[in-house]
Amino acid sequence: MIKFKRLVVIGVGLIGGSFALALKRAAIVDEVIGVDRSDAALNDALRLKVIDVALSLSDAPQGIKRADLVLLAVPVRQMAAAFALIKPLLGDHTIVMDCGSTKQDVIGVAVEKLGTKIAQFVPAHPIAGRETAGVASADATLFDGKNVVLTPLAENTADAVSRVEDIWHACGAKVVSMSASAHDAVFAAVSHLPHMLAFALVDELAARPNAKSLFSFAASGFRDFTRIAGSSPEMWRDIALNNRDALLTEMDAYIAKTRHLRALIATADAAELSALMTRSRDARAQWLAGDLGSFRDDSA
Repeated sequence: MIKFKRLVVIGVGLIGGSFALALKRAAIVDEVIGVDRSDAALNDALRLKVIDVALSLSDAPQGIKRADLVLLAVPVRQMAAAFALIKPLLGDHTIVMDCGSTKQDVIGVAVEKLGTKIAQFVPAHPIAGRETAGVASADATLFDGKNVVLTPLAENTADAVSRVEDIWHACGAKVVSMSASAHDAVFAAVSHLPHMLAFALVDELAARPNAKSLFSFAASGFRDFTRIAGSSPEMWRDIALNNRDALLTEMDAYIAKTRHLRALIATADAAELSALMTRSRDARAQWLAGDLGSFRDDSA
């Protein structure tokens, strides 16, 4: 069984905190050191027993020097600074992971900042989260049954990748691997685009002169559709900008579909409108049932 003496989590929020709790639950880490720019987050993490030691960014080197596992759980636009911080402090056998929602950009700054230590970094993205941010929402069960995508580097050893797989299995997750470019294209469509749509809809309605009346009548459908608009603006701003090209491609495709839908409504094309809605309903039902056999897959 894998075992770590010291885990350093840089960015003590929902994902970083849940990762720490999951490893504690699995009893494979002896000590968790939390590093964050926010004293309030560190104090909450200590109070909730998510971490055992709290360090500010200025004090971080003393913890990183003693770590055999480092998780970077900061917004993707803070990754460059995080890699620069840890590089001179990494032991020869320290494993480094991120949990960023974009991969090509993170790998790019890792190569730049880590240099000869790049082989110690195994990129990862846990497909788990909540609309509420912060360490107070951290949960040891957050990753149970969820996918974690690894985008291994050519420099990674088979042993390093295997150990990272074991770490995430210990968290209760299922592990899959794909290229960084494939990852960014997939998640632009099924994660990044839905978040942008939710943010846009709430912002558009909130700016209307009759916003109070609109929100007073909004019910479960609106709540469910816009749930993810409660997510961290900083994190999602960074994701949108760092995966800009893939996200713009998906937004253009969605705009084309909504224009088609508008045309069907404008022309009162009941038959095609019903067909579109039926296809959508059935595809969603298949996805929820885990029946993906009839979906096309031209990615191979």
